[in-house]
Amino acid sequence: MTTTTPTTTTPTTTRGCDPATAVTRSLLGWGAVAGPFYVAVSLAQASTRDGFDLTRHPWSLLENGSLGWIQSANFVLTGAMVAAFAVGLARAGAGRWAPRLLALYGAGLAAAGVFTADPMAGFPVGADETQSWHGMLHLAAGGIGFLGMVAACLVLGRRFAAAGRRGWALASRVTGVAFLAAFAGITTGSTAATLPFVAGVVLSFGWLTALAVDTYRNV
Repeated sequence: MTTTTPTTTTPTTTRGCDPATAVTRSLLGWGAVAGPFYVAVSLAQASTRDGFDLTRHPWSLLENGSLGWIQSANFVLTGAMVAAFAVGLARAGAGRWAPRLLALYGAGLAAAGVFTADPMAGFPVGADETQSWHGMLHLAAGGIGFLGMVAACLVLGRRFAAAGRRGWALASRVTGVAFLAAFAGITTGSTAATLPFVAGVVLSFGWLTALAVDTYRNV
């Protein structure tokens, strides 16, 4: 009598554990982490650094002083996370330009961490507020990166509209326009533009986080 032992075949790859998909999802995950990380680290410093006023001082000023290295590292690490997310977005099939523009934003953040902002508006207390070469490069890097973020929002807004995702299309366009307006305001040098700019930064990172989660779920 012959006994036959049933055999089962286990697929070598599935949608959830395919190596390429796992790498893509890992990269997308950094997009969900970047915003909360940057905001949390910035607010923790803003609430503990002597003389720092959230209503008057941009978060970039936290790069100054003996603890300035923390905010510089915050910029660099956040920029690296955004760049990693951009790679994941490209792998997920988000087109050519949006990932490139978000990578530009990540590079701008990282460069803004390397080239520290100049003291201004009385922070740090007693610091010399003259303009320096690294302060000018900080502004240039930030400006280029911010414009990359704005453009990415608008490009993805058009892409979402073409796909029939009206909610995402509207959210992307509103975020891009709001962030551009906030950036334009802060370039005037007026301390009154600080809070609107902070709101624009938080809004843009909120959009980035939501985009990362949505893309992750659809990979």
